Amino acid sequence: MTIFDAYLVVDWSAAAVPTRGADSIWYALYERTSRGLRRRALANPATREEARRAIADLLVRLTARGRRTLAGFDFPNGYPAGFAARAGFTGRAPWRAVWDGLAGLVDDAPDNANNRFELAAELNGRISGADFPFWGCPAGRAGPKLNPRKVDAYGREGLAEKRLAEAWVPRAQPCWKLAYTGSVGSQALLGIPVQRALRDDPRLAATTRVWPFETGLCPPAMAGDWRVVLAEVYPSLAPLALGHGPVKDARQVTAACRLLARRDEAGALAVDLAGPPELDRRQRRVVEREEGWLLGAGTFPETRRRGGEAYITAPAVIYDQSFARVRAAAGLGSFPDGFALVAERIVHASAMPELAAQLVASDGLVDAARDALAAGAPILVDCEMLSHGVIRRGLPCGNDVVCTLNRPGVARRATAGATTRSAAQVRDWDDSLEGALVAIGNAPTALFALLERLRAGGPRPAAILGLPVGFVGAAESKAALMAEAHGVPYLTLPGRLGGSAMAAAAINALAGLAREATA
Repeated sequence: MTIFDAYLVVDWSAAAVPTRGADSIWYALYERTSRGLRRRALANPATREEARRAIADLLVRLTARGRRTLAGFDFPNGYPAGFAARAGFTGRAPWRAVWDGLAGLVDDAPDNANNRFELAAELNGRISGADFPFWGCPAGRAGPKLNPRKVDAYGREGLAEKRLAEAWVPRAQPCWKLAYTGSVGSQALLGIPVQRALRDDPRLAATTRVWPFETGLCPPAMAGDWRVVLAEVYPSLAPLALGHGPVKDARQVTAACRLLARRDEAGALAVDLAGPPELDRRQRRVVEREEGWLLGAGTFPETRRRGGEAYITAPAVIYDQSFARVRAAAGLGSFPDGFALVAERIVHASAMPELAAQLVASDGLVDAARDALAAGAPILVDCEMLSHGVIRRGLPCGNDVVCTLNRPGVARRATAGATTRSAAQVRDWDDSLEGALVAIGNAPTALFALLERLRAGGPRPAAILGLPVGFVGAAESKAALMAEAHGVPYLTLPGRLGGSAMAAAAINALAGLAREATA
């Protein structure tokens, strides 16, 4: 059983003017359905006010349908212990005093014009009478109580530079930083009032909780009357999604939604919501009353402390991290989306990122293979190893995977013809070859035999994955394929390298594309 039915991730922005595209507000919403996880929204509102209204409406509609939604925002929703009292925000739990106090001080106009630098200077004046703890601003906004550069006074002035959560995520920026790369300080000043508005929206207030302030550092009670949980997330912990447009922020919120959904399904999200077990009772009290926590800090594998031996055990996270590293190492950004997925799978199967640039595909290969699989075409393979590498549950139409290597008569014909069984079996493909997807991952002789059948006017497959491996004939058979494919779209890897694992990876990638086409 999962905790949530829907996952909303928001990449916030402190822009001073309406803006879209890179470095602006993006949000994605995914929902569980009878057909699996489906994307319901991917949007890029130009202003914070537009985003707040749209997000509130989404949450209201989901709540009306009884759906339980995790809504994650990518900025700190609390400050290091002691900030509330030093800033004069008192009267309620420290986190809520900060939320109420900032909401009363922030001036954020519908066109994104805002007073965040003036507000930071005012807060610095309350806390230190000088330019601490907030820092970072354009030169024209600097003054006695706001410095463009960091003032190194953290610790000795009674406020930490980072919250407890940031100690587990070294890449996370401090909440005091208002400008330059990673300026989450500005996002927090302008974002916390928006979270407060969502929390107190009359349509949502009765069923919305803020994690971990109102739920405790634990999963929300399944028997409770809540429908929305507001939380702090760090999208950079999610491997970047391939596709979904050229803007990194869009791919990041998409990837984060999908990762949260997978962790929920695997039971890992409940662990994330409980925080790392290493936190003692005092630390947990600080987290729950004032500082908050970054979902996944200390529980996502890349943030775990495992003593002298570090390794990842969660299957979904291993999968995510593997493909994230493939994308980073193989340089797939310039590849068309469909071919990039095929190349990604081949690199993953071989652990050789350099192969991506060596792959050769004729025009129309991806479309031809995808469409054939989507239409139910069979997959003809040259060996049992390749057959076993095809993920049957991933095939879009329950496509037949056919290997005739061990059929009666194949060995006899091979002996009579002084050739291999791999080559001799090609004659048995004639009844299924027209419009099929052919994958050769082992025997160069099978590829040579297939090309001979085509040259003789035999049936034409929809596409050929020519990836035989070896020191004798592999390079030559693939060169022959590239020289004369008889008009059949093909994929190959010049030279000796290849193999059943690569061919199976290519089939599985193309099957995934075919499933998307038929969804």
